[in-house]
Amino acid sequence: MHPDLSPHLHSDKCNALIDQLHSCHEENKLMKFMGACNDIDRAVLKCLKAERLQRRANNIAQAEENRKKIHAKLKEGYDWRKE
Repeated sequence: MHPDLSPHLHSDKCNALIDQLHSCHEENKLMKFMGACNDIDRAVLKCLKAERLQRRANNIAQAEENRKKIHAKLKEGYDWRKE
């Protein structure tokens, strides 16, 4: 099962692979169930995993940056209750 394959959610590289997978499924109506498109499917999964891992790394870096900003404000004596 794939995540949402909408084009606006993925890179150009993954979108090209997703298009290949869709066209393979259209060309091989019955053989897609016998594994005719498995190689393309594996490539799509590999690309989507790489995107997910990159998003995860970016989110971790952003969270670390936000944590450092919050700690710096608290160290300066910032009191959020006064706002």
